[in-house]
Amino acid sequence: MALSDEEERLLHQMEEALAAEDPKLSHALSGKGSRRVHRRRAALAGVGFFVGLALLVVGMSTNIFFSVLGFVVMLAAAVTAIYSWQHVNDAPVDGGNTDRPKTPQSAPNAQGFMDKMEERWRKRRDESGF
Repeated sequence: MALSDEEERLLHQMEEALAAEDPKLSHALSGKGSRRVHRRRAALAGVGFFVGLALLVVGMSTNIFFSVLGFVVMLAAAVTAIYSWQHVNDAPVDGGNTDRPKTPQSAPNAQGFMDKMEERWRKRRDESGF
């Protein structure tokens, strides 16, 4: 259902007011952020993986060159998909910096697994008197 001229004018005014009031939110809602780019790249890599798989299968019956090419395409697509999918979750929605740390190790008071285990071992040894 099409909007009337008055409704289109009001919608355009509301969009301009939102962009003036909160440009980060307006940019995030426009869908031009890095999250969308990485998601699209991951989807294309998935398609590329299946194209490589088809080349691999075709090459098994015709020529080994197609098999090798299919394997290389599959490998490149898998690496691209993994890289892009990791960045989909890390990419900020508003295109700016996030305040949260990306990994638990980047927190200042985070301890590694082995450090925690050593600390428990020391406590048990001290408690038992050995």
